[in-house]
Amino acid sequence: MNLRQTKQLLQSRRLAPHKYLGQNFLVHEHTAQRIVALAGLNPDDTVLEVGVGLGALTRPLAAAAAEVIGIEADSGLIRLHEELGDLPENVRLVHADILKVNLAELCENEKRLKIVANLPYSISTPFLFRLMDERRHLHSAVVMLQKELALRLGAQPGSKAYGAPTVLLAACANVEYLMEVGPAEFYPRPKVDSMVLRLNFYPEPARLESMGAFDHSLFSRIVRTAFAQRRKTLLNALRPLEADKERLAAQLIQAGIAPTARAETLTLADFVRLSQTRGTEHSASP
Repeated sequence: MNLRQTKQLLQSRRLAPHKYLGQNFLVHEHTAQRIVALAGLNPDDTVLEVGVGLGALTRPLAAAAAEVIGIEADSGLIRLHEELGDLPENVRLVHADILKVNLAELCENEKRLKIVANLPYSISTPFLFRLMDERRHLHSAVVMLQKELALRLGAQPGSKAYGAPTVLLAACANVEYLMEVGPAEFYPRPKVDSMVLRLNFYPEPARLESMGAFDHSLFSRIVRTAFAQRRKTLLNALRPLEADKERLAAQLIQAGIAPTARAETLTLADFVRLSQTRGTEHSASP
């Protein structure tokens, strides 16, 4: 649907975009079709769509895949589609909050999920963290994010954009930028540009092979703690994890990291080595 048709449909059903849900509906069919084409889906795929909205992405997804499981938090939109019957037969609507959905239960025959999501900006970061936590169930995720956040996910060490999400995602997925989307593509118009990217969780990124095994839970705690106070040196920023300052300094040095360094200067490999060092020391403790 175009902008006029989108407004007419919402008005006819006495619906309106909810600010608290961060709803911005795609209004250009060609944009939705291009996103689906770039997603690289197969005819036998089951796709989990997050944020069905008015079905702009849902319909081309249904044409490209065997089944679409549409997660939608807005009960009014669920009711609209059920009453109109306007979605293809291979679409299954689920009224739920994606941050609370059990992704493992949606995996059929232990097959990894493929996700496509036009996310409200308000839940983008927690949704990304959720994907990282559930990575064992995921094949890939094509997500539309605020451009600023999207660029952070591929930022390089030493830049202001480089942060905990950058490092944590690098430890479990490859980031592939697909396309930019301007405010004019939505109703209502957001105040920022958007970007679509694909997160490839499976197979595991090749860069991890040379780093050896590490405890992802410990790694995550270290990264989050280090960036929580990014202006502090690591010797001070990581004190919540290690009260003994001399011991912490020794661990950093053993991992090849200067205690005076700051989180934004460390590479993925640096954080992995630190988690391996702490993990080995803790497992050796009586």
